[in-house]
Amino acid sequence: MRILAVSPDLYQRHSSLLTQMRRLRATVFGSRLGWDVTISAGEERDQYDEVSPTYVLAVDATDRIAGCARLLPASGPTMLDQTFPGLLANGSLDAHPGMVESSRFCVDTSLEAGRGGGQLHLATLTMFAGIIEWSIANGYTEIVTATDLRFERILNRAGWPMKRLGEPAAIGNTMAVAGSLPADHASFERVCPAGYHSAITRSDTASIRSAA
Repeated sequence: MRILAVSPDLYQRHSSLLTQMRRLRATVFGSRLGWDVTISAGEERDQYDEVSPTYVLAVDATDRIAGCARLLPASGPTMLDQTFPGLLANGSLDAHPGMVESSRFCVDTSLEAGRGGGQLHLATLTMFAGIIEWSIANGYTEIVTATDLRFERILNRAGWPMKRLGEPAAIGNTMAVAGSLPADHASFERVCPAGYHSAITRSDTASIRSAA
């Protein structure tokens, strides 16, 4: 399994992977979790896909998408600030240049990819490592996200605890919470699974390990 970062200039080159990503999102958020999302032709997308995000993808040996996340500068527009401000203690995101938002994180746990440390799915740990690696490589020190209480527990189990930015609140049938995560080398080392490999270009290749 490898990590691939797809920035806007690479959308066309990796269009088939992005189609797979949107289908996985439809399956996870629409069918499995029952969220109120927009699905067309079996693919899920929203307005934040239209503002040139970077997608971090976990891709298996057969070029199937095992996990995905969407990354946008916290300067906006972001889901936390515009869609879920009620999850923030002061009603707005105190963004700074070193902050990036991660959204639409999901993994395909049906893949036979094995389990990593603490019995977390390998795709989950690979995605955590990929998001941190990309953030460091692009000058970010803090990752913010809106998630649910179940996923908050997964982050704790992975050794990447989230600092809450407000109190949990019900959104649809989910108890959601906003939080902040560090993007640093120590966090990367804690979550990084054995055999981790990525195609992310790094300015400091000696600081983050990447094994084939």
